[in-house]
Amino acid sequence: MRDLFAEAKKKAPCIIFIDELDAIGKARGHQGAAMGGYDERENTLNQLLVEMDGFDGRTAVVIMAATNRPEVLDPALLRPGRFDRQVLVDRPVKEERLAIFKVHTQKLQLAPDVDLARLAGMTPGFVGADIANLCNEAAILASRNGHDRITMADFQDALERVIGGLEKKSRVLNPEERRTVAYHESGHTLLGYFTPGADPVQKVSIVPRGRGALGYTLQAPLEDRFLMSREEILGRIRTLLGGRAAEDLVFGRISTGAADDLEKASRIAREMLTIYGMSRRLPNLSLVTRNQGFLGQGPDGAPHSAQIEQLIGEEQLEILSTCYQEAKQTLTEKRQLLEGLAQRLLAQEKLDEKDLTEILGPRPPLDHEALAAAGQ
Repeated sequence: MRDLFAEAKKKAPCIIFIDELDAIGKARGHQGAAMGGYDERENTLNQLLVEMDGFDGRTAVVIMAATNRPEVLDPALLRPGRFDRQVLVDRPVKEERLAIFKVHTQKLQLAPDVDLARLAGMTPGFVGADIANLCNEAAILASRNGHDRITMADFQDALERVIGGLEKKSRVLNPEERRTVAYHESGHTLLGYFTPGADPVQKVSIVPRGRGALGYTLQAPLEDRFLMSREEILGRIRTLLGGRAAEDLVFGRISTGAADDLEKASRIAREMLTIYGMSRRLPNLSLVTRNQGFLGQGPDGAPHSAQIEQLIGEEQLEILSTCYQEAKQTLTEKRQLLEGLAQRLLAQEKLDEKDLTEILGPRPPLDHEALAAAGQ
């Protein structure tokens, strides 16, 4: 570190750029002190702080650094005179993703049905590298399918591959497992289709994908969302629990296929109570600490009593139980649609938006007043 700064001063004017700053800039006093050993990383950080302190403002050397984990940096690095200006390079919004799609499809032969604006809406959270990979996958699939141009279907298949993994057609399910998966995914689809404010269901499949997914329901928003109401979050939990509720309703038993759904639903319910302050018993409570970052990423939350933890746990169970019963009630009321959807899935294995509209009818319009009332 000393040699780096000495060389920079000789080469001035110049820029020192440190990539992945968190590799040497993590908060001190944890790893090395706990083990009672020698921590070279801390020595490197200490020397960096010393060198930045001794910097002459008249020296034409600019120090820049990049990290994806600003929440773990040592506070001393961010004090005035050091890295005191922070520039957030966030994930692109819909308009920016559209511009990135246009860049990566310039040299590709696209079919007339390709809607880049719709693709931009279907890929929230994607960064430039993800979009480049999606375009590449779509081109490969088009070539394999013998298309002279990349179609919208190729892009949708590529999106499924990126999100859900490769199809595992060699993974053969026995007839009973196949029926279970069909009704499970139909339960997700029905709840997602008829839940106000839920993301539109783009596709449902019972073809195994990736490492463990025996089927999947693809929901993709048509625009970026930055806020969600309490009822919209509860609707997401109901949709996640719809698969297990369908199994319980149709077969009178449950399977291990809902493990991932339960993990997500439980996490969302807890975030409602500990991050978003949506608890009935402990309103406006947040257990996020400054060193955690957004959505609880980081170490343990703010210290709290065993009584608060018990109340949170009880209310979390109440939310999950209520949402499950509501999901099951909705499926009971729409049992005929559930049967028709499952049988169509067993016959075709994959259903898209057009198929869903044909089976389930037009999606009900969003009633904001009813949505607000349901969240009370």
